[in-house]
Amino acid sequence: MITTLGNRMPGWRPWRALRTAAAIIAAWTLIALAWTPPTLLIQSTERGAPVAGHHAPGISTVLHVFLYVLLGFVPWMAVTPLLLRIGRRFALSEGRMLRPLILHVAVGLITVPAVTLAGTLLAVTTLQRGHLQPGDLRRILSASTITAFYTIPTYVAVAAVAQALAYFQRYRQRERLLARAQLQALQAQINPHFLFNTLNAIAALGYRNPARADGAITLLSELMRDTLHERPQQIALKEEIAFVRSYLDLYTLLIGDALQVSFDIAGLAWQASVPTMLLQPLVENAIVHGIAQRPDGGRIAIRAHIEEARLALSISNDVPAQARAAGGNGIGLVNTRERLQALYGGRQALEIRRGADRVTIEISIPFRSEPHA
Repeated sequence: MITTLGNRMPGWRPWRALRTAAAIIAAWTLIALAWTPPTLLIQSTERGAPVAGHHAPGISTVLHVFLYVLLGFVPWMAVTPLLLRIGRRFALSEGRMLRPLILHVAVGLITVPAVTLAGTLLAVTTLQRGHLQPGDLRRILSASTITAFYTIPTYVAVAAVAQALAYFQRYRQRERLLARAQLQALQAQINPHFLFNTLNAIAALGYRNPARADGAITLLSELMRDTLHERPQQIALKEEIAFVRSYLDLYTLLIGDALQVSFDIAGLAWQASVPTMLLQPLVENAIVHGIAQRPDGGRIAIRAHIEEARLALSISNDVPAQARAAGGNGIGLVNTRERLQALYGGRQALEIRRGADRVTIEISIPFRSEPHA
């Protein structure tokens, strides 16, 4: 039974329900505050008191009226979650207007008089401590009928808020689906690019050292087996580093001692959540457009640290002395930019710093200690 309920409500959390209840109570309390001055004015007019004069109502009168108005809104507080759920469930949309509109009108015809009557009864019985006179019930019904007409805009406002929330929810869901599809398409570009580059390097090595080329093919098959498994969109940096080490082992077989790599990963950065295969295309970029173009090879340095709740990553590599657009602007770098934009929007940054013989790519993203799929 507990498992079934958990499966039905995977997103439910007690704090979320409490936050929603607090927001609803706060909203209706503000509305009650807004209604208090006109209610005071109406009561003063009905009693024949001067509308504008030197005798302002006392604090006790103001508090009494505010409490009366607030108690009248308590039933609205109770039914607001249901009205919001109905509004989200039967949202107005293009090509689907008539049936939801009829439903909301029907709900309003039932809700407005019932809630108004309940609020009036609650306010009167509470403030009069249950001491109702024989004619009070007739006056309550008459007042509730009149108040119900003035309360119709209140119901329309609640229904409109529900429609706005439904639209916002659909918009966010659509954005998530589009972003996920975009990320999957971008990630799908990485594997063929990685495979073609590596096979070309192995083919060139095969003529010079068949045994080493055979070992490279074995490593490549293990790497491809890992990349072909379904993986989450984000993983811990330590897992990404482990994959990059395997990739670098492969390239060490291909170009030998010409490749030197250093890692400087500080503290909590190991646990940081990063996009899957974030570093591999950048490291591949550094090797293909930098290290492999130098007669004596070169060095790649990968660093990561946490700075002001952000993960700062850098990949720097040696490049040929006369390299133009050093470090390359191929699919690896373009792909990385687009994936970061899709995942983090304006909260990410990717910069390229070019020197005479070295290129550094710096990435800054929000720090999260656990991966989010």
